[in-house]
Amino acid sequence: MEEDSKERQNGEVVARIGELLHGMTKKFHLNCQGETVEGLLVNYGGGIFAYVNRCRHIPLSMDWMDNQFFTEDGRYLICANHGATYEPTTGECVWGPCFGAFLQAVPLEVRGGEIVVFCPVEDEG
Repeated sequence: MEEDSKERQNGEVVARIGELLHGMTKKFHLNCQGETVEGLLVNYGGGIFAYVNRCRHIPLSMDWMDNQFFTEDGRYLICANHGATYEPTTGECVWGPCFGAFLQAVPLEVRGGEIVVFCPVEDEG
């Protein structure tokens, strides 16, 4: 448990501020309690957001082509498998088979120009 607290406290640097322009994403991997979690950073609407790269409809990675998460118009995140469409700033599914569900958020902080992520808290679904 002490090691988990240390991981949570320290986090992991996955990008630098300015690395992601508006509408860009970046995948990352995070070691959480011995498991690898794949996540994605999103720069959208003036903010940086992070989510677990797992659709809420069927728990598969959302990008069919590596690191391609946005709809053609650049307005939403989309799961390439079945078209579930998510708000980039909240992770809420606004269209598709998991309407009303949310992507699992990955906590993040900005420290000295670096984006630091932390293991997500397990949620119900």
